[in-house]
Amino acid sequence: MQLVRVGLCAFGMSGKVFHAPFLKQHPGFFLSAIVERSKEESKLQYPDAVIYHSVEEMLQNADIDLVVVNTPVQTHFEYTKMILEAGKNVIVEKPFTVNVEEAEELVRIAESKKLFLSVYQNRRFDRDYLQVQKIISERKLGAIKEVEIRFDRFRIEPSAKEHKENPELNGSGAVHDLGSHLVDQATQLFGFPEKTFADIFSMKGQNYANDYFEILLYYKNDVRVRLKSSAFTKEDHFAYKIHGDKGSFLQERSDNQENELVAGAIPFYGKDWVKPLAESDGILNYSDENSESKRVTTLSEQGNYMNYYQQIYEHIVFGYALPSLGSEVVQNMKIIEAAIESSRKGKVIDLN
Repeated sequence: MQLVRVGLCAFGMSGKVFHAPFLKQHPGFFLSAIVERSKEESKLQYPDAVIYHSVEEMLQNADIDLVVVNTPVQTHFEYTKMILEAGKNVIVEKPFTVNVEEAEELVRIAESKKLFLSVYQNRRFDRDYLQVQKIISERKLGAIKEVEIRFDRFRIEPSAKEHKENPELNGSGAVHDLGSHLVDQATQLFGFPEKTFADIFSMKGQNYANDYFEILLYYKNDVRVRLKSSAFTKEDHFAYKIHGDKGSFLQERSDNQENELVAGAIPFYGKDWVKPLAESDGILNYSDENSESKRVTTLSEQGNYMNYYQQIYEHIVFGYALPSLGSEVVQNMKIIEAAIESSRKGKVIDLN
């Protein structure tokens, strides 16, 4: 099996939970280098990885083929550009960069050097999103007319991370963080919209980055997709509401991979590692081919973030399609930028 040597740019929550465990368990990857500026926390779990104290030092000394940029978003452009110019392939954490201009430049550099650049959109592999994708593909709902996708939390206390909470920093706040997932799912399901209107602000107050947003996407044939997030939501809503001319589907946000990984779960390669659900997590109400109304509860199948790294590996070894390539995610960032402009100006923004 061809071995891909990987360097990890940070060993914070993202590195510990979303990247290192999967790179360790996948037989096609070898996590050979980890950047820890002042600590050596990775040594116990990843003793074969060499610890470096800066990204620059890792690039100069480590034998690596692929680098994961999982540092604060305000540093993504600088580090990704440096890594591409060093001739390495890159996976960069969402939300890619702080603006479209930076993202487009990175895509141009990667293409000029014939390197790949993928954005880590792990929520494409959540069980709830995969179930929504499945239900829509079955066409039981008929022509889709209205959609709402939510990602709510109850986090009324400010984060200690300045890069997420400082409203003066480009890329801080929920619309870049959780919004990048919701916009990505909307474009994966329905394509690029024609226009957008948004309301974005901070419920915690103007001294903090935005923690609430509502983004309305206008599609052809009068289809509306609403993306919403609030940090002041103690009681869960249905995360997905899809309404068509033949029925409706309601889906809970039921994927628990992040919680299980934080608790120490091992994401075994080649098999499901997530605990199965004990009860249904969706409701499907539709009219069948005989125009008879049917209302059933549904149970989503397990998601698996390992599939992202499997697709990366298959791209490297077999030339298969690259998951969430940079040029694709640039389009998502155009929506986020337009939504911010819409909220600031209080008007609908034409995306064409």
